[in-house]
Amino acid sequence: MLPLTFLKFMRVLLFDPDNKDLLSGGSELVVKWEKQETATIWLHIEGPIDKEAQKLLIERFNLHRLGIQDASRDRHPPKIEEFPDHTLIIVKALTDDTEDIAFSTLQLALFVGERFLITRSSEHCNAVEELFRLEEENPRRIKKSPGSISCRLIRLFIEHYLTILLELETSLEELEGTLSDSMNDTTLEEVTGYKGGLKRLRRISIYHEQLLHKLQSSPNPGFPEDLVHEINDLHEQQERVGSLTLLFYELSSDLIDGYLSISSHRLNQIMKVLTIVTAIFVPLGFLAGIYGMNFANMPELQSETGYFILLSVMGTIVIILLTTFRRKKWL
Repeated sequence: MLPLTFLKFMRVLLFDPDNKDLLSGGSELVVKWEKQETATIWLHIEGPIDKEAQKLLIERFNLHRLGIQDASRDRHPPKIEEFPDHTLIIVKALTDDTEDIAFSTLQLALFVGERFLITRSSEHCNAVEELFRLEEENPRRIKKSPGSISCRLIRLFIEHYLTILLELETSLEELEGTLSDSMNDTTLEEVTGYKGGLKRLRRISIYHEQLLHKLQSSPNPGFPEDLVHEINDLHEQQERVGSLTLLFYELSSDLIDGYLSISSHRLNQIMKVLTIVTAIFVPLGFLAGIYGMNFANMPELQSETGYFILLSVMGTIVIILLTTFRRKKWL
């Protein structure tokens, strides 16, 4: 059997049902867990799983080699896979520094058995840290089952998704209310960024909905029947994330289309004004061009009032054109 000294980077919680104590420590608690047939253990690994760790997890927890390989990857689609005595769940959680829809994700894998929960995150995860703290404050909670802990952990990262979506809702409502007044190219770039983030979030949400639906619809090792209502609630909460994501994605698209339509309308108005100005000055320029040729026998060239007659004709043309455009409601 492999020694456990290399597992010092792991964090472990062990619930001892005999004296109802919750022990917190490192890899030394794995040996104690093996000796107590009724004990429940939660072991968390942060970062990569090396070859020795893989071998130990296979020997002591009977984890499947391919499941460990999937959990070791930092880029793997969310999935759920059932093994004889445990269930593997891989999800995408938000990183600790995520505060808005321009988010980044971390890989979180859960091996859920009847007496053990093994989690692995690709980097530090606040949700795991928070749940460890809650379990240490209330040791009786871990007594229920590793599946119950898994549900609480999944709920924490779903709530993180909901938080950034609800914050985004406020921003989109403000933009929607001031679309015709304050939206500019900078705002358009911002909304386009929202749309890109929502598209990514929608893809992740679909994976999670499928995962929870499978967990909801069929029994899985590590998830007793008394968790059915909690799993149903998780699925409903994830569906809310998906529906809000789709709603805000469509709203972002509408805002972009609305801005482009307004910009196009404004451009058409400018082009109409320029066209009217051009239409007015074309005949004036024509007359000015003719009388600028300086031929000797041009009409009114020698007349003292010829200049004023020409200006009167030009003025009459301008008045007629302006009146015509106003009647057609082009002005």
